[in-house]
Amino acid sequence: MTDVKLFRNVAILGHGNCGKTTLAEAMLFSTGKTNRLGKVDDGSSTMDFEPEEIKKQVSISAAFNHYTWKKHEIFLADTPGDDNFLNEAKFVAHISDSVLFCIGAATSVKNQTTKYTDFIEERKIPTIICITRMDRERANFANVIQGIKDNLPLKPAITFVPIGSETNFRGVVNVINQKAYVFDDKGKAKESEIPEDMKDEIAAFRESLMEQVAETEDELIEKFLEEGELTDEDLVNGLKAGVLSGEICPVSVTAAYNNQGVDLLLDMINDLLPAPDDCPLRAGTDPKSKDVVERVPKPDAPFSAQVFKTMADPFAGRLTLFRVFSGTLSGDSFYNSTRDVNERFGQIFILEGKNQKPVDSVGPGAIAAVAKLKETVTGDTLCDENSPIIYEPLRPITPVIAYAVTARKGDEEKLFSSITKMLDEDLTLRLTRESQTKEILISGVGQVHLEVLGEKIKRKYGVEMELHTPKVPYKETLKGRARVQGKHKKQSGGRGQFADTWIEIEPLPRGGGYEFVDKIVGGVIPKTYIPAVDKGIQEAMEKGVIAGYPMVDVKVQLVDGSFHAVDSSELAFKIACSLAFKKAAAEANPVLLEPIMNITIRVPEDCVGDVMGDLNSRRGRVMGMDSEPRNEVINAQVPMAEIQKYAADLTSFTGGRGAFEVSFSHYEEVPGQLAEKIIEAAKSEE
Repeated sequence: MTDVKLFRNVAILGHGNCGKTTLAEAMLFSTGKTNRLGKVDDGSSTMDFEPEEIKKQVSISAAFNHYTWKKHEIFLADTPGDDNFLNEAKFVAHISDSVLFCIGAATSVKNQTTKYTDFIEERKIPTIICITRMDRERANFANVIQGIKDNLPLKPAITFVPIGSETNFRGVVNVINQKAYVFDDKGKAKESEIPEDMKDEIAAFRESLMEQVAETEDELIEKFLEEGELTDEDLVNGLKAGVLSGEICPVSVTAAYNNQGVDLLLDMINDLLPAPDDCPLRAGTDPKSKDVVERVPKPDAPFSAQVFKTMADPFAGRLTLFRVFSGTLSGDSFYNSTRDVNERFGQIFILEGKNQKPVDSVGPGAIAAVAKLKETVTGDTLCDENSPIIYEPLRPITPVIAYAVTARKGDEEKLFSSITKMLDEDLTLRLTRESQTKEILISGVGQVHLEVLGEKIKRKYGVEMELHTPKVPYKETLKGRARVQGKHKKQSGGRGQFADTWIEIEPLPRGGGYEFVDKIVGGVIPKTYIPAVDKGIQEAMEKGVIAGYPMVDVKVQLVDGSFHAVDSSELAFKIACSLAFKKAAAEANPVLLEPIMNITIRVPEDCVGDVMGDLNSRRGRVMGMDSEPRNEVINAQVPMAEIQKYAADLTSFTGGRGAFEVSFSHYEEVPGQLAEKIIEAAKSEE
């Protein structure tokens, strides 16, 4: 087994279209893991292998591989950069020891970039910044560095400077050893002399780097102040310590499409990113004592791991992916401490893109998989039963958009069976039933997220999913009072039907529901018929009098009536009271109610005005504001009907920098003109 000191566990993060997958392909090719340089453009990438990814030329799921470089074994995770699949990046960051953070040299820091640095900041994950695509038009190294300093919490430490840019990008200068490297026609770096016009610039970068590194350790700052210089060894050791603490992020430069600068980046990963046993110990909870316990990332420690992804396959069944934090897994079973069950498995696999490589055992730092587990789901902790631990569960991103879902050709059972399998794979999906509208709702992170779900289900299970804007669950209530008679009489041959009731109705406070009061005295209606009266009223309330929506917040008092010794029955009293209620409701000033939602919106300060104006146009009410380090938080209440497609709108006018969460608050009366339109639409639909 490889010495744990030679292991690295690296996640590639960054905003969309910054070349993450292309860089991963170049790393695998440079290390001999693949025999050709896979390209996203022509569908030959080993890391983007799902048909939906090939079609859209964008990563949708996290993909995994591993390579060996100069005796080091590196487990690599390539994550999506699209907001619709942000949760993939979040979960991978949670289980990774280090991050390769990519920023496109031409696109620089985008609005969405900060969402990915949040994952780094949360755990202070050791990070190398990789400025990608230096060969692209408008590539500008200085702009990217300034963008990082101005907009991101990461502190860039410039260790490599490009020689040229765009089509003239031909090499880099190592600021530490002050050597230039020029790329040959295969992208390999060959040592060369620093161009004369760059020598002063490199000297200034080295001075700045020494200051940054010196600030990470007291000994180094003393040496720097006394001698005015740090050795190459000091810089490397100081950088490594600064990276581990999360204080600084070394900067590398690549053009991975042509494999340029990738071999130098591979060396940086080996030299500067931490091995599993360099990282802070992972803490969890002892399920029995509830005490906090830690695990040492050594091969001979008790085994522990966390499941961070589940993949649904119609042929192979579920594939469960986990990260090993401590100990060694071998054999054919492990203990799931989250669910208190032992699980058996057939084979341990290491993932290599879409392929799986069988192995006998895996140790700290490894990302591995097993198939066809019965109980285990994403977020569960796997461990040695004699040394149990439960790691903090993974918290998926909250869905923000919901659609009513149906099967295109009526195969509802097959559709919902397929969606249920996908719920195991993607924790950001929710499937719920709206009891009033009788619709099944599928919720996700965005429009594209749900569209891709539909494509996957069609490909994997052969059933087509249709999405519709959900119906708003309006309700009706009363604003006035009424006293009416409800009489049901049918006496034409044979046994007749007779029931006579008088009821009084009045509104209850909002949220009051339904209240029935029996005020019958003197036995004018026998007690045996009272439950039927109550039931008849409740059934009548299911369909209101103005638009057919359920009626709520009503108090009904049964005050008088009469019966027939032979012809009265429970059914007759149900019918009589139902008639009475509909008549009374029509006289008691019925009104339409709509659901009001609590919405919490997080946006940068410069977007607050636009968001406030938009909320006003949606009949929203701002309830208060808070401030966070990088965002303003707006708390508001908005009618559900006004925010059914809010996710796309917020993205549009904040440039992707906004995020929001929604929850139900209460019901309120719909304004008059709007109510008329809703009532008219409901009647025409009926």
